[in-house]
Amino acid sequence: MRAKITYVVTAAVLVFYFVLVGSRGVLLIEHGTPVTVAFGVAVLVLPAIGVWFLWKNTQFVRRANALAAELDAEGGLPVDDLLRTPSGRIDRASADAVFERRREETEDSPDDWRCWFRLAVAYQDARDTPRARKAMQRAIALRRRPGAPTSPSGV
Repeated sequence: MRAKITYVVTAAVLVFYFVLVGSRGVLLIEHGTPVTVAFGVAVLVLPAIGVWFLWKNTQFVRRANALAAELDAEGGLPVDDLLRTPSGRIDRASADAVFERRREETEDSPDDWRCWFRLAVAYQDARDTPRARKAMQRAIALRRRPGAPTSPSGV
């Protein structure tokens, strides 16, 4: 829940920033000189990119959460039984051992979105965020593919 609140607050701050910057871009364009129009257009590009990025990120999070809910309903979410350091961080050796199992599972079933989801969690536990994101994107793509099985039995 804390992560959702943080995400919503951050998104709200970003939207406020986009509106503020966008309004300044419009004011520059309304000024009418060639230089201010050029600057105004350039300033409007930044919020446009930011809105696109925020939208894509929000879609990613919603889809990943939907997969997690579906996997949870099936009883297939990975169990967090990793060893932790005294500070609460995941022990690297423990994460690596789970990662190896998840990697082998995914190699055995490369078209199963559930395996890719669990691999993404293992990457995240091993603190490899870029690969975790790519694995989750693969899980989302496999799940959204027409004809993708909706249950573990493929029915």
